[in-house]
Amino acid sequence: MSELAPVVITGVGTALPGVTGTADLVTGPDLPAEPVDPAAVLGKRGLKYKDRATQLGLCVAFDGLKDAGLRDDEGPQAEGARIGVVVASNYGNVDTVCRVTTTIANETSRGTSPMDSPNASSNIIASEIAIRYKLGGPNLTVCNGDASGLDALRWAATMLNAGRADQFLVIGVEPDNEMVRKLVGADRIVDGAVAVVLEREETAQERGARIRARIDGFARTGTVEAGVRRLRTLGDDTPGGWYL
Repeated sequence: MSELAPVVITGVGTALPGVTGTADLVTGPDLPAEPVDPAAVLGKRGLKYKDRATQLGLCVAFDGLKDAGLRDDEGPQAEGARIGVVVASNYGNVDTVCRVTTTIANETSRGTSPMDSPNASSNIIASEIAIRYKLGGPNLTVCNGDASGLDALRWAATMLNAGRADQFLVIGVEPDNEMVRKLVGADRIVDGAVAVVLEREETAQERGARIRARIDGFARTGTVEAGVRRLRTLGDDTPGGWYL
């Protein structure tokens, strides 16, 4: 555990059934609801041959960057070379990976689709987001079970403190498809994504960005109680929130 310079959240994007804005994340979605249609958010261009998780990631990336004032409907409003991407996803493109693997096993690699093979990369979601929105900062995917989302935030905050970028787009995304359902043994799982834009507080203040929240201490422990005890060593106040 270590203390980082102040890092803040300046943008939020959502692509979840029944969620139309950040307020719904607190009050709860309006269910039942239809799955998010990426084409309705972004248009159909550029979505063909993209797996579900990548499409959802592209949706929340667009909304998150807009909410942070880093782009608008006409295009970028900031230098993309200084914006990084960290994606947290445990199942991500597993349907594509399984399809490609099965094809190779049954037909050798000659049977694979030239459209499928690139999408089997473990970093495909983050890289497609960076390519589409011309984001040239560090780019990686975190796949670490239940802790993936928090680890993605930690990596982004650490790299911001190291000066690797001015902003980081952090995205959590999981798709609902037949292959994921088989792996988790469920009839239906959450299908969607959420994005937040992180930056150093001084950077946000310099550009007049709206600050939605602050990220302070980080601790990895076996229980909530142990995590709270460790976080309290960073200051006198009780943490505003803790998560498993």
